[in-house]
Amino acid sequence: MESVYSKRIRAGKRRTYFFDVRATRGNDYYITITESRKKFNEDGYDRHKVFLYKEDFNKFLKALTEAVDYVKTELMPDFDFDAYNHDQVPEGEGEERGPEIVSDSNGAPEAAVNPEIVKPSDNGEEVDKW
Repeated sequence: MESVYSKRIRAGKRRTYFFDVRATRGNDYYITITESRKKFNEDGYDRHKVFLYKEDFNKFLKALTEAVDYVKTELMPDFDFDAYNHDQVPEGEGEERGPEIVSDSNGAPEAAVNPEIVKPSDNGEEVDKW
């Protein structure tokens, strides 16, 4: 199915999460959440995928928010979670999947304009084809 939006979150040296919005043939949308982990002492990656459908968006978001809030307020109230809000990963680390080069209206690579947004290429390739 067609990917219409992708957000990559790097989590340390070996893990990356991808949140992809996909379109169905019937112009419906769902989200795939992919965890990609670099294999230890091997080449390649392990990938695990969750499919989230529109009828479950609100329940999923509510449950995730409640679980995170519980950890932050009840289990670890003194922990500084903001200390981990670094968006930049050192060069060469966590590069499981780079953005596809898509030009903006001026012909500049869109990845250079906003590297956090990964868009599918115009030739129909899906963003998560590895």
